[in-house]
Amino acid sequence: MSKLTGRTALVTGASRGIGRAIALRLASEGARVGVHYASNEAAAKETVATIEAAGGTAFTIRTELGVPGDAEALWRAFDAHADGLDILVNNAGIAGPGLIHEVSEANYDKVFAINAKAPFFIIQKGLERLRDGGRIINVSSGVTKVAFPGMTSYAASKGALEVLTLTLAQTLGSRDITVNAVSPGTVETDIHPWMADPAAKAHAAGFSVFNRVGQPADVADVVSFLASDDARWVTGQNIDVSGGSGLGI
Repeated sequence: MSKLTGRTALVTGASRGIGRAIALRLASEGARVGVHYASNEAAAKETVATIEAAGGTAFTIRTELGVPGDAEALWRAFDAHADGLDILVNNAGIAGPGLIHEVSEANYDKVFAINAKAPFFIIQKGLERLRDGGRIINVSSGVTKVAFPGMTSYAASKGALEVLTLTLAQTLGSRDITVNAVSPGTVETDIHPWMADPAAKAHAAGFSVFNRVGQPADVADVVSFLASDDARWVTGQNIDVSGGSGLGI
């Protein structure tokens, strides 16, 4: 029997990139996976089809995040497919490039609405569905551990998510629910089209001690561990999955 057999997982932003890799990995371990997406229906359905072709089970949920009522809408859609939850992965997020004087109030609000506010209320309104002994895993970023002026609002939003992780680990421990975060570095996904430039990709690879950029599976494998019983004694932690990026700084 696989580690997650009989459990239901929900992964936000799971139609592509890191979220897709997480959904595929959790499904490979036996979980039934809710594949959340905001707009790319074809990609979400392809993720589900890939899971099913490998013998797993999954379903799609479409909800726009960062808008009023987003958490309620997400859970209404989820309830149409499942009657409880064991694993919640808050992966959906957007970048917010710009030095502080370049960030507009509207862009700041959008970044925080999706990266920090949405996970907060998704968790809040999902707790009645999350079974005791469940798992919450938040996807943060390596930009919170070093000064990264070009991503000011993004880094601040992920910092808020990390503090939420720590606080909820204390709050939910009485229910045997673990709450952890993972912090990727630069990961090769389609949201980084600049990696098509070999010189730019090589520069990014140089941040890691392994001299390569991360792959979605590098993050998904760690999330799978945190979702399993093997991580039952791990909570309130932020696990760096950046390939040792910035260790020499």
